[in-house]
Amino acid sequence: MLRARITGTGSAVPDKVLTNHDLEKLVDTNDEWITTRTGIKQRRIAAENEYTSTFATLAARRALAMAGVSPEELDLIILGTVTPDFPFPATACIVQQELGAHHAAAFDLSAACSGFIYGLNMAEAYIKSGMARKVLVMGAEVLTRIVDFTDRNTCILFGDGAGAVIVEADSGGQGILSSHIFTNGAHWGLLYQPGCGGRNPATGPTTYSDKLYYLRMEGNEVFKHAVRAMGDAAVAALEHNSVTADDVSLLIPHQANRRIIEATGKRVGIPEDRIFVNLHKYGNTSSASIPLALDEANREGRLKSGDLVLLDAFGGGFTYGSVLLRW
Repeated sequence: MLRARITGTGSAVPDKVLTNHDLEKLVDTNDEWITTRTGIKQRRIAAENEYTSTFATLAARRALAMAGVSPEELDLIILGTVTPDFPFPATACIVQQELGAHHAAAFDLSAACSGFIYGLNMAEAYIKSGMARKVLVMGAEVLTRIVDFTDRNTCILFGDGAGAVIVEADSGGQGILSSHIFTNGAHWGLLYQPGCGGRNPATGPTTYSDKLYYLRMEGNEVFKHAVRAMGDAAVAALEHNSVTADDVSLLIPHQANRRIIEATGKRVGIPEDRIFVNLHKYGNTSSASIPLALDEANREGRLKSGDLVLLDAFGGGFTYGSVLLRW
């Protein structure tokens, strides 16, 4: 059976670190409050001359190097992001040019924090249909560009970075066993960026005075939906493949909030020692969080050949999904 197999991983984050103690100087908050409620200790902040494409390109190069694949071999480039360099062209086109992947089609995908899972789902479909054999899937964000650093409820959560994987056609037993994506558009208004689109354009009279450029989130409501949705997505992957939580070697969830991660683990039945967490170092990097964590787990030796690995995400939209793969 032809499967889509991850053969290389890579990640990249800015050098600049913004700690909880640094945030104490900007808003009415403190390290204990942030750590207790989120699990975040610090996050990375892009410099003025660094963009989503900056980190996506570097993460991609590292993934290509690990896979032993040249940019010219790529058939397709998929980038999950909600903070592209420009409204258009797609930031994936910029990455294609930077890499020299001139034979690859390239496009962006907007599914918020689920962007990487949606991208893997598409890569799997392209490979299993025979339309592609080597696909670059990335999640990359500079979320701090759309965060209001006077709003203590949101500015403590988000950071910048990117992760990438090379997905190749493989006829062995390793690779993606199944991928599952879902949407619940009824609650889109609980987490969104109201300004600079067609409804509230950048030229609108109140876009900047009303801070419409910044993301907005109803945190408590999002929390409840996230735990339920991530649990449902994880169970869907396990049931589809007739396996149980005991069979999973490692759960790599979207790194949004420590309490969400813990609640998801309990709901699915996976203990903390089999859940990978790097949220404390990077904060919520949206679509970048799972591929960044996957690369870190891979390079730390947490992933062994034959391991059953579960990826699980939830994001604005609401979008959510899971991938179960044999490493």
